[in-house]
Amino acid sequence: MERQNRQRILNAILYVAGNTNYCGKIKLFKLLYLVDFEHYSLTGRSVTGYEYQAWKFGPVPASLMEEWEELGDDLRTLVHIEPELVIDYTRMTIKANDGVKFDDSHFTPRQLKIMEDVTNKYMDEMSDKMIDVTHEQNGAWDKVWKDGAGARDTIPYELSVSDDLENDYKQYILASAEEAKGYSANLEADY
Repeated sequence: MERQNRQRILNAILYVAGNTNYCGKIKLFKLLYLVDFEHYSLTGRSVTGYEYQAWKFGPVPASLMEEWEELGDDLRTLVHIEPELVIDYTRMTIKANDGVKFDDSHFTPRQLKIMEDVTNKYMDEMSDKMIDVTHEQNGAWDKVWKDGAGARDTIPYELSVSDDLENDYKQYILASAEEAKGYSANLEADY
């Protein structure tokens, strides 16, 4: 299961890198966050399984942040980071490697649709515009960040489930999330 999840993560990163422009670290992190939290809000499960922390400039997938400086061998076979001049500064942009193909077999149709919708919507946005999106007032990041009091705290996925949903449906999504956690824990215990 861990290998399958890693393949999903790798291919999600490849998808974002291959389907957006100006994709530096900040934009990549924010797009993955939007995909994960949107999917969770509908199903009670994220796409990548990343844990996001509230940092000053928005949500950060902590383990990917650690890997960013030295990409893992498996990730390096799919993407590379190269300098890209943007107006008056150089951004380190993530790009798909030549000849590498996205493998959609690791995703459900809903996951693929959400990734497509998010990347299409923000394809040409720069990271500063993405900050506005993820810093939405009363959004998940904002509820944890609290003007810096929640710096580096984990952003619970449960915050993505709208309070505006009918209570039965909201409880269904949250119960589905708990069931998935239990299922994953049981699988890990078997190994």
